[in-house]
Amino acid sequence: MPTLVRFLTVLILIGGVIFSGMLAFAYLVEPEPRDMSVTIPPARLQPKR
Repeated sequence: MPTLVRFLTVLILIGGVIFSGMLAFAYLVEPEPRDMSVTIPPARLQPKR
C-alpha cells in the first residue's frame, strides 16, 4: 500500500507542476499582434452563373 500512495503522490505532484506551468504561460505571456494577409484567387470573387 505505501508504494501506491507514493506513486499517486508523485503523479499528483507532476500534474500540479504541469498545471501551474500552463497557468503561468496563460497569465504571464502576452501575444504579439501581427498583420495578416490572405490571398484569394480571382475565380472565387466572381459570382457563379
